[in-house]
Amino acid sequence: MDRLLHGLLSTFIRRGTLRVTTASGASFTVGDGAAPRAAIRFMSRAVQWGLLLDPELKLGEAYMNGGFAVEEGTIGDVLAIALGQPSEMPRWARPQWLLRYLGRRLAQFNPRRRARRNVAHHYDLDGRLYSLFLDADRQYSCAYFETPDQSLDDAQLAKKRHLAAKLLLSPGHRVLDIGCGWGGLGLYLAETTGAKVTGITLSQEQHAIANARAAERGLSERAHFLLQDYRDAQGPFDRIVSVGMFEHVGVGHYDAFFRKCRDLLTDDGVMLLHSIGRSEGPGITNPWIAKYIFPGGYIPALSEVLPRIEKAGLLVTDIEILRLHYAETLKNWRERFLAHREEVERLYDERFVRMWEFYLAASEQSFRQQAMMNFQIQITKRQGVTPMTRDYIGREEQRLRAIEGKQAWPLRLAGE
Repeated sequence: MDRLLHGLLSTFIRRGTLRVTTASGASFTVGDGAAPRAAIRFMSRAVQWGLLLDPELKLGEAYMNGGFAVEEGTIGDVLAIALGQPSEMPRWARPQWLLRYLGRRLAQFNPRRRARRNVAHHYDLDGRLYSLFLDADRQYSCAYFETPDQSLDDAQLAKKRHLAAKLLLSPGHRVLDIGCGWGGLGLYLAETTGAKVTGITLSQEQHAIANARAAERGLSERAHFLLQDYRDAQGPFDRIVSVGMFEHVGVGHYDAFFRKCRDLLTDDGVMLLHSIGRSEGPGITNPWIAKYIFPGGYIPALSEVLPRIEKAGLLVTDIEILRLHYAETLKNWRERFLAHREEVERLYDERFVRMWEFYLAASEQSFRQQAMMNFQIQITKRQGVTPMTRDYIGREEQRLRAIEGKQAWPLRLAGE
């Protein structure tokens, strides 16, 4: 068993340095001797077999269940090694990948009831959890780092400003925010642009908090939030924005999603879709992520999205690719999360802490080491709705920044 494990890991790990101690006490090192470096110890032969038979699922399960210990470095270092190899997956894992690819439409089948259940699995956790590691506005999506040393809170504000600039908003515009989260973007749009925002979410926790925040800031007449599926939204809207929600739609539902957006959008309307994407064509959701973190979720390739937009009769007017912005966002979240790991353990347990540590570290490394990115697609129904050049984005951001400077934004520390 030890010899088989050594041989297979040697064929896969060519970059970085990983020292492995097996359940029987044997030790070996694989890699090229360079950084990053890490060392792990397996606690049982069963865990070793699981890693060999289904590494994409069993590595995360082993870590969260204490099946292996990291003796040098962190789980982030281990994942940096695993995800930083020339081949994205071990050869012995390819049959499982193919089977999962063939069944991915079934795994992503998200009718209304299943969609609500999937959202509740992740977003209806104890609200105190998210306050421990997100920014003050609870933005749970990719931030926009204008400078490398920008704080998370400033980068999330920059993200909202960047989105608002692309939406070309005017006072009184009716805006639909699909997947509104805890309401931060909708409140920003209502407060800085005078738009009338309707946010929709399937999370009961998010719905309650978003409306409470609107009332607290005196914005209930300009920003209200509904517990509603996007398929049931009623228009029309001058603007539609969706941030971090499209990853939950599912490939089989893309046609329905864009047809619905087309029907909701006015003829002179503008839509902005912000989503995680993959740069190397269609794939599958990591089975561990699908089982424990985001059931029913999938990160699309642009080659899967653009044909659906075209089929719906919509026009793509701008595409921007954000590289490494999410890696830096996730790094901030992971560091904040680990700084409050004792509080998280009191809310849940040690297994939950290890599960989320693995999730945040694996997600960060997938953006650093592999072909993950974020895309923002601006969409209209006809030509001539948006300016001919992109200069307006910077000008509009400057205008919004001046408005922000006159507002009293609420402040809090992480964990409050």
